[in-house]
Amino acid sequence: MRTIVIDDSRSSLLAVVDQLSRLENCEPEGFLDPEEALARCRLEQFDLVLVDYVMPRMDGLEVLAALRALDRYATVPIVVITSMNDRDLKRRAIELGATDFLTKPFDWSELLARARNLLDLRQAQVELADRAARLAREVEAAVRHLSEREEEVIWRLARAVEYRDGTTGDHVSRVATISRLIAEALGFDQERQRMIYLAAPLHDIGKIGIADAILNKPGRLSADEFDQMRTHVSIGARILDGGSSELVRIAALIARTHHERWDGTGYPAGLAGEAIPIEGRIVAVADVFDALCSERPYKPSWPVERARAEILSLGGSHFDPACVAAFDAQWPKIADVLRANEATLAA
Repeated sequence: MRTIVIDDSRSSLLAVVDQLSRLENCEPEGFLDPEEALARCRLEQFDLVLVDYVMPRMDGLEVLAALRALDRYATVPIVVITSMNDRDLKRRAIELGATDFLTKPFDWSELLARARNLLDLRQAQVELADRAARLAREVEAAVRHLSEREEEVIWRLARAVEYRDGTTGDHVSRVATISRLIAEALGFDQERQRMIYLAAPLHDIGKIGIADAILNKPGRLSADEFDQMRTHVSIGARILDGGSSELVRIAALIARTHHERWDGTGYPAGLAGEAIPIEGRIVAVADVFDALCSERPYKPSWPVERARAEILSLGGSHFDPACVAAFDAQWPKIADVLRANEATLAA
């Protein structure tokens, strides 16, 4: 354990350093100049500080305050050495964070006993902090492992739904990425962006309950068939409702509300405006845009710029205007997503 002694009296400094060097597991270092000592402390971590009160240029309380202002010295034991039995001085020292006091002339046995006790305390403190940091790393690794497993399940399930719908699964990837970009432009923090990115792929999970003849019908659906297709929203909500994780909760919101419209003409509940959860409003934009750009059994793909213009024209009616503005603000990145997909297909 490393100890620093700060005292402008050379004889006193040498005597204290000599005594401390007799302690097992103690490496003392002495400084006559408090400013030099502080500079050293800013670079190195000491485990115990002994500082004399009466010194020129900086007194012991000023050194104490400067050390406590450093994060690495917030809990290090600091002993103030004084030849005065001044209660007000001790009160001020305690208020500034002094751990203990020593009085000159020294009782060497007392000095060594107090130093040993404080170093033992510091050793336990360091070991406890190391143990806590190790446990925190282990917990973080375990949480990351669970999160990765959760993500893997979500992506595999989402791709299974896409294959059920007659596509390769690229649609859910693009909807997830575009949704995250919109959330980013809306100012959402990183964790919320991540949640939307991971929940968005499950927006059409309810399609597993729709008949193949309807899902893959070439051409327009009849009114009855369209009503059946609409039930994928409630099916998806029932599949995801009651989840214990925040991710599944958000996925349920998206599955239930991504076909609601800003003007209240959507389904299944006819929600309007901000009554529609923001997650559903975001995914609605991403989903419709990518659907327009994608070939389906019942339609050819639209040119990208035409699809973009369609989204911009529907702000305030079909879509939340703020989400459309965020979509437009992220257009260069969204266009990159589409180009990357085209390059993948070409390869």
